[in-house]
Amino acid sequence: MAAASSKPPHPSSAAAVLAESGDDAAFATTLAKGLVVLEAFKAGSTLLGNMELSTLTGIPRPTVARLTHTLAELGYLRYDAGRAKYQVGARALRMAHPLLAGMQFRQIARPMMQELAQSVRGTVSIGLLDATSMIYVETARSGDVGPHAPDIGMPIPVVMTAMGRAAAATLPAAEAARLERRIAAEDGELWAAFQDKYRAGLVQCANRGFCTCWGEYIGSIHAVAAPLFHAGEAKQSFSINCGIPAFRLQPGQLEGEIGPRIAALADSIRAVVHAAEPAIDTRRPNKKSANR
Repeated sequence: MAAASSKPPHPSSAAAVLAESGDDAAFATTLAKGLVVLEAFKAGSTLLGNMELSTLTGIPRPTVARLTHTLAELGYLRYDAGRAKYQVGARALRMAHPLLAGMQFRQIARPMMQELAQSVRGTVSIGLLDATSMIYVETARSGDVGPHAPDIGMPIPVVMTAMGRAAAATLPAAEAARLERRIAAEDGELWAAFQDKYRAGLVQCANRGFCTCWGEYIGSIHAVAAPLFHAGEAKQSFSINCGIPAFRLQPGQLEGEIGPRIAALADSIRAVVHAAEPAIDTRRPNKKSANR
């Protein structure tokens, strides 16, 4: 049996793990470097050359060239010969399908999400906790929703967002403490700036079933979010949020109307999941777990 790793599970990035794994004989360094290259492609950086990738990843250019050639041959990257640059290939989408297919509650939740999104003229999205980020796994929106248009696979930070705080509220105390330590270790300044609001969000979720975010991530967007559950064999943590352009909100509307509605929607989704899989614990977080 392999020895247990001392590293925390669910790393924030392939690059972070690569940097920490020089003494791990079982670690496949070449594979990790290939994943680091893939992770360099983000919104706004969708077309990159080998030199740009080398600069972004810190991997020597000759190594990057071999990795991009291999990834292109496999279909995970696509080469644009005219510009001598790469972009993510269609085969990368296949990697997400098994994960998304295992979240069957998304299809049931989406009509309810769309109804709320249209009613408040905003977005309603479900997110999955991944290290110190939330990853959108389902989203619905209505009309012009401002500068932030969520899409499946998009990451946002846990500590600055209502969605992140609501997902953290589903965690057992030991896991919640590890998450706080990781956020602080990765960006001490960010944690110092937002830790009070982050912890207040956990208490809000326990007391009211939702938490608020007043433009802390994107200044022109205010949001509420509710915990969903911490469930499944992998103990994944989900939450659901509603984001609305600030100019559309009336005084008191976010907390007095939309917050209770997102909490009620979370209750409805939990009921559906529990009916389909009674073994899953879909209870709301309690006050004891929030005041850790």
